[in-house]
Amino acid sequence: MTSVAESVSAAAATLASAGVASPLVDARLLAAHVLACAPLELMFHEGDMPEEFFALVQRRAAREPLQHITGVAPFGPLDLAVGPGVFIPRPETELLAQWAVDELRGVEKPQVVDLCTGSGALAVFIAHARIDALVSAVEYASAALPWAQRNIEMFTPGVELVHGDATDISVLPGLAATVDLVVSNPPYVPLGSQLDEESRRDPATAVFGGVTGLDTITGMLPVVHALLRGGGKVGIEHDDATGAGVREAFAAHGGFGEITQHRDLAGRERFVTASKLLSQE
Repeated sequence: MTSVAESVSAAAATLASAGVASPLVDARLLAAHVLACAPLELMFHEGDMPEEFFALVQRRAAREPLQHITGVAPFGPLDLAVGPGVFIPRPETELLAQWAVDELRGVEKPQVVDLCTGSGALAVFIAHARIDALVSAVEYASAALPWAQRNIEMFTPGVELVHGDATDISVLPGLAATVDLVVSNPPYVPLGSQLDEESRRDPATAVFGGVTGLDTITGMLPVVHALLRGGGKVGIEHDDATGAGVREAFAAHGGFGEITQHRDLAGRERFVTASKLLSQE
């Protein structure tokens, strides 16, 4: 048995040798998970590290995603439940989520739709921030639905979860021309793109968006247009190399204005927003 500090240091070295991008951070998070404390509290923990920690370190060294090991993915103020079968939400998507919340300021009881909800990240984030919002979340993959349902039940039980296709014009027929805001983090990585070891554990159907990465995005634009009221807003995340293609898809549709590119904190093009033309309400 070894002390917590020694164990974390040795684990970080093991993870670094395995090519993990953030070895010390991951080692500390695994230690905090095993000891059921916050990472900042590790320095106050006396005694030896439980053997369970070293088994988890070996799993991480094999490049199993940290979130699969701990069972949670931090997303804004929430710790979402995740695991095999569902896409792990990334910090970059929090920017789209916060944009959505900001856009809803001043809108009473907003109607919101999250297409390709996956774990429910965007839907739950928005519903948690706006308890008066009427939020519907659409997901096609059967394996992802239990994770979305679990997160909805934990944080925002009022969210409606729908098993449906985000590119099917008949999805959510009762909401046609009533929705204030649509958000989506769809499959958008171009086929053939190189992925890190962890991303390969995400479901391929939640990652790849066809040869150009735009198949799902272009397929959902008619659905988005049909759902939105005139002047309603939409925000769609995309691959950092396909921003121009997404903007062109919005423009080619002809039903959207105010097409705007947004960048992430690293300066990469990350999501596009637009509004439904008032004349098409």
